[in-house]
Amino acid sequence: MSTLPCPPLKSLPATPSGPRAAAQAAPGPAAGEPTGAARKGVRSALRPDPHQTDGRYPIAWLCICAPRGAVPTATSKCQCGRDRSAVGHTKVLALIDDHTAHRDACPIRTNQEGRQAA
Repeated sequence: MSTLPCPPLKSLPATPSGPRAAAQAAPGPAAGEPTGAARKGVRSALRPDPHQTDGRYPIAWLCICAPRGAVPTATSKCQCGRDRSAVGHTKVLALIDDHTAHRDACPIRTNQEGRQAA
């Protein structure tokens, strides 16, 4: 009787005899592709910008602080460099009138080309 050979403890795969192509991986999600609910048919729509403006923007600010029973204060600032302040009832009222009059005299608001042409 012959003895049986001992089986190997580990099975090693057979070495391939020639080159072969690598296995292709499953395609993953593309960059920027939505995941989750968006893949199930939820559409995303581009909406117009809710903060669209009509071209106007603030140039001058008038801030008035008049708490009950205290002395009122006010500041008038403009992008042209004008910066004025007032304390007291009569001076605040005068600053309000001055701020209103500055609208017509402000070099930013007036058309400089029209002045030179006239």
